[in-house]
Amino acid sequence: MTDIIHSSHIKKAVETLTSGGIIAYPTEAVWGLGCDPWNRDAVERLLNLKSRAMNKGLILACGQMAQLSFLLDGLPPEKHKILTDSWPGPNTWLVPDNQRVVPYWIKGDHETVAVRVSKHLLIKEISAVFGHPIVSTSANPAGEEPAMSARMIHQYFGDQIDYVVPGELGGETQPSRIRSLDTGKIIRN
Repeated sequence: MTDIIHSSHIKKAVETLTSGGIIAYPTEAVWGLGCDPWNRDAVERLLNLKSRAMNKGLILACGQMAQLSFLLDGLPPEKHKILTDSWPGPNTWLVPDNQRVVPYWIKGDHETVAVRVSKHLLIKEISAVFGHPIVSTSANPAGEEPAMSARMIHQYFGDQIDYVVPGELGGETQPSRIRSLDTGKIIRN
């Protein structure tokens, strides 16, 4: 029974993403907001909800490294190993875009793209059924604390979120660490 309910939530989340909607979903540490990263209207709507500037960039999250092959193919073996050793898990890496196909509304003013392969089952399943990474940004208006529950999502955004995916946080105590793949420097701990 749980698997049927669970798969119906995945199906609804993917339908929402495909139709240009915004979902809220639990991540490893906080609730996140997501949309189709290739749908500019959806991304702009998400950024407006958060009052977040487009030039800051967003994270792409998925459940398998293969979904990031468009960015990772061609990396030196030692860089690829760093990623392989840290994923899946709460590690976001800034990977060089190398003028590939990542749109401005995702990477912002940066020459890198923030990417994470999540260990959270919901993110893994949603991205697998969706077929590519999803936007992952904390569910909060700029300057507010990240949402820690579905109730906080409703307090922050009312009915402006198209679908809130039921689920539990993944047990981490803080959002993913962000590091530069080129330098190893920690941007956010």
